[in-house]
Amino acid sequence: MKQWLQQRWYARGTSPPLVLRPLASLYGAISRARRRRLIAAQASLPVPVIIIGNISIGGTGKTPFAIHLIGLLRDLGFKPGLISRGYGGRAAHYPLRVFPYTDPVLCGDEPLLIAQRTGVSVAVAPDRIAAARLLIGMDGVDVLVSDDGLQHYRLPRQREFCIVDGARGLGNGALLPAGPLREAPSRLLEVDHVVVNGAGFDAAPNALRFDLRLGDAVSVADPQRRRPLATFAGSAVHAVAGIGHPQRFFTSLEAAGLQLRPHPFADHHHYCAADLSFDEVLPVLMTEKDAVKCRRFAGSDHWYVPVDAVMSSADEQRMRESLLALKPAMTPETRSV
Repeated sequence: MKQWLQQRWYARGTSPPLVLRPLASLYGAISRARRRRLIAAQASLPVPVIIIGNISIGGTGKTPFAIHLIGLLRDLGFKPGLISRGYGGRAAHYPLRVFPYTDPVLCGDEPLLIAQRTGVSVAVAPDRIAAARLLIGMDGVDVLVSDDGLQHYRLPRQREFCIVDGARGLGNGALLPAGPLREAPSRLLEVDHVVVNGAGFDAAPNALRFDLRLGDAVSVADPQRRRPLATFAGSAVHAVAGIGHPQRFFTSLEAAGLQLRPHPFADHHHYCAADLSFDEVLPVLMTEKDAVKCRRFAGSDHWYVPVDAVMSSADEQRMRESLLALKPAMTPETRSV
């Protein structure tokens, strides 16, 4: 049912299903009331908060963009920390500090991936305010990045970055369940920056843009082993993706010349060894997000393909200027430079 709905939501030229439109109107009314209530109870934090999120269901590229943004903050002299819901994790106690060696069963895949890639302080909790206060109190971070926090309105924010998938855009433009949207398209007019992943979606003319660049394949079992992706070109491989939009990963590998046996899984899928056991013995390539959950049972021919967000120099400069403007908002205790 979910797969059918997503196909219908994002199919070109399709209208929202008539039978679901009343439910979408109800969802919108509830969503707007919830937003007003949470903003009225919004907490206060002593450091600037940067929100990365989206208004649509499905993968848009938030995690590689978050990694890129964290790198920019460091270059500018900030000491960033990342907070997240930790979707898919089941810890006994929250907030939970996330280290590069934390079990993804506890913290979720995306926070662990970001901790491993960036080395910054990471905390997860259903209550992101609690996660924020943990990092501020323990690690002295002077700016917080909230992954997937656009609708977490109890969390104060000084910058909002809303990510849109350039290829799929906002689908049919309708709210759930008639369409893929958590909030109305007009929400894009309120954020500081609309950020488009890839070509397409021209409805936001001043949007920042980035592309995803594939890196070398890395052994899941032994990350010290690397293999140029080009060495797989012309060969058949199993391609595994348990992300919000698996087809984007598959299309990228096909563009690199690989012949795929695609195996899409649900976003945040909890893998077991049997999931990677296929009748046809071929190399297995997966996303980095999948790899953090597969390392304990990975074989010698299991590889992940990291991706990096790449922006034009002009958009990179706009990002830097926007982030630098946060310095005056920092309290004397947190202002490091």
